[in-house]
Amino acid sequence: MDFLSRLTDMLWNPWLLGLFLFVGLVYSAGSGFFQLFEFRIWWRATAGSLFRRREPSGRGLSPFQALATALASTIGTGSIAGVAAALTLGGPGAVFWMWLSALLGMMTSCGEKLLAVKYQCPGPNGQLRGGPMYYIRDGLGAPLLAVFFCLACIPATLAGGNLVQSSSIASSLEASFGLPRPLTGLVTALLAGLVMVGGLGRIAAVSSALVPIMAALYLGSGGLVLLYSWDKIPSALEAIFSCALSPDAAMGGGVGWTTASALRYGIARGVFTNEAGLGTSAMAHGAAQVDHPVQQGLWGIFEVFLSTLAVCTVTALVILVSGLPLSPAGLTGAPLTAAAYGCTLGRAGGRIVTLSLLLFAFSSILGWSYYGEQCLSFLLGDRSKRLLALLFTLYRAVFLGCTILGAVWSPHMVWQLVDLCNALMALPNLTALLLLAPNALFILRSWKGSSKKAHRK
Repeated sequence: MDFLSRLTDMLWNPWLLGLFLFVGLVYSAGSGFFQLFEFRIWWRATAGSLFRRREPSGRGLSPFQALATALASTIGTGSIAGVAAALTLGGPGAVFWMWLSALLGMMTSCGEKLLAVKYQCPGPNGQLRGGPMYYIRDGLGAPLLAVFFCLACIPATLAGGNLVQSSSIASSLEASFGLPRPLTGLVTALLAGLVMVGGLGRIAAVSSALVPIMAALYLGSGGLVLLYSWDKIPSALEAIFSCALSPDAAMGGGVGWTTASALRYGIARGVFTNEAGLGTSAMAHGAAQVDHPVQQGLWGIFEVFLSTLAVCTVTALVILVSGLPLSPAGLTGAPLTAAAYGCTLGRAGGRIVTLSLLLFAFSSILGWSYYGEQCLSFLLGDRSKRLLALLFTLYRAVFLGCTILGAVWSPHMVWQLVDLCNALMALPNLTALLLLAPNALFILRSWKGSSKKAHRK
């Protein structure tokens, strides 16, 4: 366990932390900070189009279905348990670094989705598919690096996309209703299996139904808590900013937080909640059929905005205004978030967090199962359909077995494994994004210029 912790810290701090921020800065500066100065463009093209969703064709998902499938994996337990863990391990300052990484990550995400559509190709069944492995292989011309990404992604689907989600579901139901963890894992695996056998179409349909409900439930109840405690929000924001660079000094010393821990856990948990830089959600967007790659790239910006700047911010502020103590030795993860909601909403607050966690985690399991199958399909190439079906069945059996295992495993060990898998997966993807940045930014600038000309006409 100590070895795993040391290994993840060595990978994340400071090398990978800096690489995430640097890639986001390259895309942000190269686009003229498109996410800020062109807010009206991407907001109108995404949130403004939610009520006029286009139906999918026979070859791919609609832009909204691709977004919902991606959000099903990004808005997971990291939005509830991960943010709480970042606060206890890194202090309130971790939220500042989460915000910064999300702000830069909006353009990283845009580049991922843009490239995923740019280099998408038809699969054996005619359905469109895309993602980091395709733009690494076809755009960068590095097939071995694409294979490395897939080999890192498959265990990541079992750890971050499954074990940690199942662990959070089981611990939450055990704390709220006293349900035995093995039974919870078994039922979760059964339900997930029923959806997975329907392939991407069924996963997208379930995600499209769950994502709006779970986002509205969690953000709505969190908004009520913050409205009731609005007078405490300024002090919470002050703690976030003052602790970002000098945690011990801001909190009076002796809490054990450092700037390095705030930076490390803020960015690591932020990346886990929005997946910008990991490349995983780009696989869902790579299955979308759109007229121009930038159109799906704009949904990538919105995805980070909703998953981190909205959902995670609500979680952090609710915890901070609750006045509950932040300590790794005390409440942490989902129980801390549930207790914070309960300070204002009573028992209903804990139930809302439990229900939200169930929806978040279950939808994440569905989304990550698709990512694993896409990586497996890429590695196998054009094999016989019978062999592919056999290996997919084997992967699904292992995946669902991990759902049961996660329900009874130590959550702390799972989080360490998640950070390790994410680091190994991010390295090839961030390298590709950096080298393909001139191509992606040229496509974005060309689209922006043509769209403005069309708008003036």
